[in-house]
Amino acid sequence: MKKTYYLFNPGRLSRKDNTLKFTPIDENKKEGKPRYLPVNQVSSLFIFGSLDANSALYNFLAKNQITAHFFDYYEHYTGSFMPKDYLLAGKVMVNQTLYYHHSSKRMNIAQSILHGGVNNMLRNLKYYLNRDKPVDKYIQQIQIYQRDMDSAANPQQLMGIEGNIRQVYYGAFDEIVNNHSMAGRSKQPPLNIVNALMSFGNMMCYTLCLDALYHTQLNPTISFLHEPGTRRYSLALDLAEIFKPLLIDRLIFSLLNKGQIQQKHFEQKIGGCFLNPKGKEIFIQAFDKKVKETIKHNALNKSVSYKHLVKLECYKLSRHIMGIDPYKPFKAWW
Repeated sequence: MKKTYYLFNPGRLSRKDNTLKFTPIDENKKEGKPRYLPVNQVSSLFIFGSLDANSALYNFLAKNQITAHFFDYYEHYTGSFMPKDYLLAGKVMVNQTLYYHHSSKRMNIAQSILHGGVNNMLRNLKYYLNRDKPVDKYIQQIQIYQRDMDSAANPQQLMGIEGNIRQVYYGAFDEIVNNHSMAGRSKQPPLNIVNALMSFGNMMCYTLCLDALYHTQLNPTISFLHEPGTRRYSLALDLAEIFKPLLIDRLIFSLLNKGQIQQKHFEQKIGGCFLNPKGKEIFIQAFDKKVKETIKHNALNKSVSYKHLVKLECYKLSRHIMGIDPYKPFKAWW
């Protein structure tokens, strides 16, 4: 099975026969021991350190449909190298565009996506309610907002409701997380540990969704809940709404409450709080383990990984806009 590889150290990536050769380079420009990755075992690369590469390398990645996603020193997603679309389908793009322009069809998809995300937020809260965390008032308030979702007149109203729900949801974090306070959502820059984990985790979820979209016939720039815009893949933002509660929020609760990530794994810079290199390593290891976890899929009657669930969501959306099956978002049931 192909895997995602995360490159944290600065170095040089090059082609060596049918392998990817990564040579780490330290701050004194001294080269370390190279590592070889068989190309047929690589699905994507997440690159956090500075990388020296040439066009031959990118041609090799493109030939093997390997995506590369880049992040800067401050943990921002900066862009992706995605080989030319190998699943081009004009009819899918035409239908995707038609659904975007058709107000009721767009709203139907946007509401479905948000219902999926809100269901998964509520699942998280109910899990902790059953463990004696005082989150019942947050659940009740979210359920009140949830009833307004189907009467929203347009995506802008829907996003307003989504903002209200998230504000309530984030308020419950202070009840769930031990010894740390979120104190509301802060970003660009995140102001405390919980927000730093949230920003970094959401970015990873967005990139995971973008990577899944690349391997489908959907166009990642045409979205339904989020407004399409320049310089962003807004359909990845749509999909991330469904999976952030399952992949990122649960991971944050677990890492903090088990003490796997602590104050020493963060640093203060540019007026904000960010994971330090060791903190990123811990989070990425836990994230990679999480996306590989499997659940028994009721409809398919087999075990599938969270990573594959994201791709299945792309397929469901694609089948919906092609008029094959109505779209039903993934909703956790546990």
